[in-house]
Amino acid sequence: MEIELYVGFISFFFTAIALIIAFLYLYAIVTPYDDYKLIFEDNNIAAALGFGGAIIGVSIPLYSALVNSVSYTDFVIWGAIAILIQLIFALIVTRITGKYSVETKISQGVIPVGILMAFLSISIGLLNAGSMSY
Repeated sequence: MEIELYVGFISFFFTAIALIIAFLYLYAIVTPYDDYKLIFEDNNIAAALGFGGAIIGVSIPLYSALVNSVSYTDFVIWGAIAILIQLIFALIVTRITGKYSVETKISQGVIPVGILMAFLSISIGLLNAGSMSY
């Protein structure tokens, strides 16, 4: 096999990892609660479920971008779009107030809300990925 194949794999793979790391950083900024504190210090299962769903939710369209892109640049652009869409979704959902406040419920550790947030993130990720499969 040619070395270019390995270089291509490594560049796409590590770029995808870098995009996920960037997403993790930006997601924590977008959500009004401190995801990392809730998960690592408070052992908040609801926050962990929601955050885990967000990771899967962004990985699905990143996969679609990897499969459907015609070049490295195309992948990076579609990957950035995937992240942006997932972040906009999180921004909107976590700003709902009142009795359906995700912020309040996640902070309180309400597990069903964490599960719902995870499933919503995954659903948006699937729609995001499907929209990329031109």
